Amino acid sequence: MVLMFWLQAGIPKHPLNTSFFRDRFILDLKEIGALDFTAEGHWYYESKALALQDFLGPRKLQSVLDIGSGSAFFSKYLLDHSEITNAICVDTSYPKNSHELWHGKSISYRNTIESTQADLVLLMDVLEHVDDDLGLLTQYIAMAPRGSVFVITVPAFQFMWSGHDEFLGHKRRYTLKEVNTLCSKAGLKIHSSGYFFALIFPLALFSRLLTKWLQPKSQNIYSQLKRHHRAVNFVLKTLCRAELWAIGKNKLFGLSVFAIGTKV
Repeated sequence: MVLMFWLQAGIPKHPLNTSFFRDRFILDLKEIGALDFTAEGHWYYESKALALQDFLGPRKLQSVLDIGSGSAFFSKYLLDHSEITNAICVDTSYPKNSHELWHGKSISYRNTIESTQADLVLLMDVLEHVDDDLGLLTQYIAMAPRGSVFVITVPAFQFMWSGHDEFLGHKRRYTLKEVNTLCSKAGLKIHSSGYFFALIFPLALFSRLLTKWLQPKSQNIYSQLKRHHRAVNFVLKTLCRAELWAIGKNKLFGLSVFAIGTKV
């Protein structure tokens, strides 16, 4: 039943034109803007935010620098659900620098940044968008204070490559070992890392294989995230919640790699 809902609700009937999005540093804005749904309540974004919160654990953090922040969903989530009091969101897609209060807490939006005093730096699905992932990560580690916490997420496994990656302008997908090696080379001391979205991994794999079989490559470039029926959304969210206890412990498989470390 779940698989049937997934296939009916999760695969769009018509591909989207992606030329406008190529080579741009927009992350979840692509999904939310182009597909007309909000991140709030969607199983993928809510589950990832919960995983982020669990991954951070009891750390007492005051400020967050959110690189490639898009809609600022993760920064806003942390402002609402933690002691963090201010966020700086950096994304070249922002038309201008701006500032707002979010439920009484400060958010600044910037095109670029040269230095930071944030004690938490997020790179949520960022590194796969750039040619030089090591260079980008090293750049932000260099500007952060010693001891600052970095949380990095990237899509997992190159064999899972699909039109979804093409749509978002990905350069690559990663294994856990590759992420750990990348972080170490850049100057991070890794505290924990692992795969997430393991329980829905078989469904996603089947969906992508089916899409490749049914459609030629030129017609399957679109996002696989869709607005789902409430029942589907609930089931997928429940499956993801069920594996929160394993965040940072699952070394086998999943749709995303999570890593957390500190600048040494």
